[in-house]
Amino acid sequence: MKTAALTRVSDFEWRIEPTGKMRVPGVIYATEALIEAMDEKVRDQVVNVACLPGIVSASYAMPDAHWGYGFPIGGVAAFDADRGGVVSAGGVGFDISCGVRCLRTGLRHADVEPFKEPLADALYHRIPVGVGSHGPIRLAGKRMDAMLTGGAKWAVEQGWGTRDDLRHIEAQGCIAGARADAVSDKAKQRQREEMGTLGSGNHYLEVQEVSEIYDRETARAYGLDEHDVVVFIHCGSRGLGHQVGTEYLKTMATSAREHGIELPDRELACASLRSDTGQAYLGAMRAASNCALANRQIITHLAQQAFVELFPEADLTLLYDVSHNTCKLEEHRLDGVNRRLFVHRKGATRAFGPGHPELPDEYRAVGQPVLIGGSMGTASYVLAGNADPRVPSFTSACHGAGRAMSRRQAHKSWQGGQLLRELRERGIIIRSPSLRGVAEEAPQAYKDVDAVVDCAEAAGLARKVAKLKPLVCIKG
Repeated sequence: MKTAALTRVSDFEWRIEPTGKMRVPGVIYATEALIEAMDEKVRDQVVNVACLPGIVSASYAMPDAHWGYGFPIGGVAAFDADRGGVVSAGGVGFDISCGVRCLRTGLRHADVEPFKEPLADALYHRIPVGVGSHGPIRLAGKRMDAMLTGGAKWAVEQGWGTRDDLRHIEAQGCIAGARADAVSDKAKQRQREEMGTLGSGNHYLEVQEVSEIYDRETARAYGLDEHDVVVFIHCGSRGLGHQVGTEYLKTMATSAREHGIELPDRELACASLRSDTGQAYLGAMRAASNCALANRQIITHLAQQAFVELFPEADLTLLYDVSHNTCKLEEHRLDGVNRRLFVHRKGATRAFGPGHPELPDEYRAVGQPVLIGGSMGTASYVLAGNADPRVPSFTSACHGAGRAMSRRQAHKSWQGGQLLRELRERGIIIRSPSLRGVAEEAPQAYKDVDAVVDCAEAAGLARKVAKLKPLVCIKG
């Protein structure tokens, strides 16, 4: 992206002034180097989102932003239902409620290092991964609907995890307002055998070592110390979420025309938040979010079983679980007034600051854990949310490194087998059913996660707490 088309606000913030049909400005948080590495389509999509009815403040893009469907991945936008606001399936994404959960293991690096190979085998054996993978659970009828309305809370009630886990999941593990009846039979059928599976693409389970602490007070609150071993789980709502997104995008394209909504891009198909279509999508999206929360909860239980095969003393406890493909009704203070807004985050992580009432008591003084997954073979991070009114991005931060090239380009550029050998030489053990999938997720196919996180901190989106080094990765 050319910086000449933007107005520099600071070294870490760029502005697109409203022109044409833009209702609000565009704001991109990035360094000059990150801006220049972004596709020009990111700017176009930020501008297009700024044209949608009822948008509030600005159309935002995070430091890891790249081109997506309708909204940029890394895009954030809030809409006011009382002022004609809309909900957009493209502003949530196809993998609804894809997110990251971080687990403490009670183990240290010295405990795990000699057993990385058998640990990788145990996790790979326990947790289904890859395209078309099926899990240990079969759901249909009332059990499927109970999962869609109950989320991780339902999973705990079925014996997958403990009630204490729920305190450390956004919305206590159950998104209110979910409507199983708004989810099609086809979507439910796709999910019938996919609970407890990682899927493919950039989804993974990774065993990591805390390699560096930046904020000791916050790290203590999160229960982290140098050389602790933690687990990141990155996945979402699988086939059900994709089907919900696909179906409602088609419905919204018709709904937009019926309500006289002029779309700058057909991929931005949306519906009035007050319309039947808008309400049905919100209900279905919340059900898909519960599916993702339940899925990550079940995978946690399976990971615990794998760990205790080798480490009987291991106890996987949940640090936090937060999604990054959502539309959430939240209260935000704008111009001295509290307003209830529908905040779309697509490839962007909620980052509530200190004092927020939705946070667990032990995190309230330091802010919400913000979990930033790196690319395969690179560092990940735990950040903390800020309460900085000067950064009005609706308490949002980046969600990862962000792709620098397409999967097709990556597959042409690298060989999966060679990458596996190179990572093994660096002490990183990978298990995957697909060498093509490994090539598509090559570390070089992503932006520099260190640069993205440094930018997010400098821009005031979140602050660094801990850096995590990969040891074992199970991926699709």
